[in-house]
Amino acid sequence: MREPSSRPAVLVAAGGTGGHLFPAEALADALAKRGVAVHLATDRRAARYGGAFPDKAVHVVASATLRAHNPLALAKTASLLGIGVAQAWVLIGRLRPTAVIGFGGYPTIPPVLAAVWRSVPSLIHDANAVIGRANRLLAPRVTAIATTFPDVFRTEPALAAKATLTGNPVRPAVVAAAATPYPAATGPFRLLVFGGSQGARILADVVPAAVGLLDAALRARLTVVQQAREEDLSRVREAYARVAVTADIAPFFADLPARIASSHLIVSRSGASTVAELAAIGRPAILVPLPHALDQDQFANAGVLEQASGAIRLVQDAFTLQRLAAEVTALAGAPERLAAMAAAARSLGRLDAADRLADLVLKVAAGAVNQ
Repeated sequence: MREPSSRPAVLVAAGGTGGHLFPAEALADALAKRGVAVHLATDRRAARYGGAFPDKAVHVVASATLRAHNPLALAKTASLLGIGVAQAWVLIGRLRPTAVIGFGGYPTIPPVLAAVWRSVPSLIHDANAVIGRANRLLAPRVTAIATTFPDVFRTEPALAAKATLTGNPVRPAVVAAAATPYPAATGPFRLLVFGGSQGARILADVVPAAVGLLDAALRARLTVVQQAREEDLSRVREAYARVAVTADIAPFFADLPARIASSHLIVSRSGASTVAELAAIGRPAILVPLPHALDQDQFANAGVLEQASGAIRLVQDAFTLQRLAAEVTALAGAPERLAAMAAAARSLGRLDAADRLADLVLKVAAGAVNQ
């Protein structure tokens, strides 16, 4: 029985992290403006990031991430994904969406596979410069593929033929922040440090100690905003207090886009949403890719900004307090270079990515895109 609704519906599927859910949120906003009802299929982690979707539009579907290769772990993963496909099959039958869109992560697999097997038009979006494993599995099966970066499938003509470059949709708060011009870096110097949605211990270990190595004149100009894990808050605050640097330390900043816009330099990981937001707002960065990612997606993401001269990429082994202190000192003393980096990053930003993706979704739903 179809859920009663006077509007066409689409189902978006995303893993329960900010990197997957923020683009889904941006697409939902763009589709809502076109009169489309949007439902979200995700995992239980979405409680923290899925607040943009009404409770009645959020559907938890069983899934599992493939982490081990022993037979027992593989069997458990396959079983949970099978349960998820069955749940998604029923959900799609009830909602009857005109299209199903996956944003990556293993929770994407059951809804998108169920859509393919139900002959519902399907689409995946990949936020990274290297396609993720879940999307890699789904790519040959779906109707269309949306990419954030060009030439993701340059050696795979069959997949390239159904790929469209849309960019990575950013939240409305990011679009609003992008209207703020890059602040002149000739007086006070504002440094923003964050490690993705959960923070990163390496940043707590290195950045305060590196700030302690800066000369007194630069420290007097400096203010720091840093995201840190709950267990690191006290030691990070104490480290900045010891060197008399004003610092705002918290485990999460709900207004992060506005803080990015007000900063002169960002030090962060290079997840897909982070890179998309830095490019959309146009801010220079020192990026430290997560070193142990299976597909090295963060390394590739940071490389795109570095190649455009909008960021400096430091592998984690090179992210020492001495190297960071040297880079911050050089950049703080070169406001023209910082402004040029900001402009270079901004040249990669796609503020219309959500609208471009919404247009593609509607084309797929209308059968205007052939597999």
